[in-house]
Amino acid sequence: MADANEPGQNKIYEWHPRYNPWLIALAVMLSTFMEVLDSSVANVSLAHMAGNLSVSNHEATWVLTSYLVSNAIILPATAWFSGFFGRKRFLILCTILFTASSALCGFANSLGMLVFARVIQGAGGGALVPISQAILLESFPVEKRGLAMAVFAMGVVVAPIIGPTVGGWITDDYSWRWIFFINVPLGILSVLMVKKFVEDPPYIKKIHTSDIDYVGFLLMAVGLGILQVVLDKGQEVDWFEAAWLCWATFLVVASLTAFVFWELHAKNPVVNLRILKNVNFATGTIIMAVVGAILYATTALLPLFLQSLMGYSAYLAGLAISPRGIGAFLTAIIIGRVGGLIDGRIFVALGLGILGWACYDLGKLNLEIGMMNIVWPIIGSGIGISAIFVPLSTITLANLKKEDMGNGTGLFNLMRNIGGSIGIALATTLIARMSQVHQAMMVSHLTPYDLVFQERFHTISQLMALTGRGASPSLALGVIYQELLRQSALLAYVDNFRWFGIASLLCIPLVFLFRKVHVPKDELIAAH
Repeated sequence: MADANEPGQNKIYEWHPRYNPWLIALAVMLSTFMEVLDSSVANVSLAHMAGNLSVSNHEATWVLTSYLVSNAIILPATAWFSGFFGRKRFLILCTILFTASSALCGFANSLGMLVFARVIQGAGGGALVPISQAILLESFPVEKRGLAMAVFAMGVVVAPIIGPTVGGWITDDYSWRWIFFINVPLGILSVLMVKKFVEDPPYIKKIHTSDIDYVGFLLMAVGLGILQVVLDKGQEVDWFEAAWLCWATFLVVASLTAFVFWELHAKNPVVNLRILKNVNFATGTIIMAVVGAILYATTALLPLFLQSLMGYSAYLAGLAISPRGIGAFLTAIIIGRVGGLIDGRIFVALGLGILGWACYDLGKLNLEIGMMNIVWPIIGSGIGISAIFVPLSTITLANLKKEDMGNGTGLFNLMRNIGGSIGIALATTLIARMSQVHQAMMVSHLTPYDLVFQERFHTISQLMALTGRGASPSLALGVIYQELLRQSALLAYVDNFRWFGIASLLCIPLVFLFRKVHVPKDELIAAH
């Protein structure tokens, strides 16, 4: 590749779009917001889908898994597909595919049809986020990239937060089908705007049919696809107690190991792993994976806690965690304004500290709390995640060459998604295992020799006798045991939130590995 300082290369690095960057931002963020929203909006509607399609809740989880599998396969290959089809054309194609499959999801009359539509939807949506991020970074001048990432954060961070609220409201008041139908008008508008305002920069490398990396793409598809299935279904089959999961894990390790080796030696790799030599990029992707795990796991755990232990409806559970979106939204605006004046590493470290505090504060929950007890740590987590995400995106991708930007955003967002899948898998496993641990510890107190137990037992027996149900010892023990199950589950949730708080704080030392962002002279010229 020619050096940027050779004659004729300055024109490439001085390229800037013909249209106002804010029009371009609006065009690409419509599809991005739509895609990220769909990654979480279906979670609270699974029970309704299962009932409507006459399947079990266990079978209905394939609605989520199928989307994640196809999404993960396309994400890291975004730059390669952009070079093959042309980035603008590929973005339009993905948006059309996502929109059409959303309509198909809404019309599905069987689980098989819905899962098939979700696979197509995930494939279409996989490239929308990294392409949008790359376009935003390239469209805005260097000094306004922080503001561009603030706009991007509003879609990527706020969307999965408000997803459960929107999904719960639509499902309770209308039908689960409308969580997919609402994508259709947004998708059509996005296609029209992208067609009008977005253009391909001259430095995107054109990939020809003869350069297709079939082996690399196949290894990546097998590894990432099976990895998503393993993470999603592991707890349901008791992890490695199931023979098929052991074989699946072996295939994941083998295929991804072979993928890394192949890509490092391929002439035209489907994913350029060599950019991981960039210290900022490698460090940023690690932090992003951890933040993704915390974001997606807490977004999944809180509604589950509120519905299963506190008796909230789907809508109220979503509403209770919606203040996180307010904190994230306001923080993104503030950092977008002042981000260029303060070292971004300070914001990342501060955000990790705030997120750690918020998670640890959620670890003080009990079964007598009101909704307001959740609001402040929820707002704090939104502030923390947004304070991390906006400068982290800028620092991580800033020192990459422009022609590597699409590849970098694909890997960066892939790590966010994989981190989210790992976080949810860890959280559900810890909930199940730690509930049993706490239950075993608490059962030891249900003996005739425990004075507190005896007092509660007699009180409950007397109350049951007064209500006409008789003073049956077995009924009283049943009431006490049900409460024990609730308390043991509560303690498992508390453990989860505290572990996530610790994980956030442990990432702070990684911030010191970031090197100061270097702005090439050509880009400084282009920015004015």
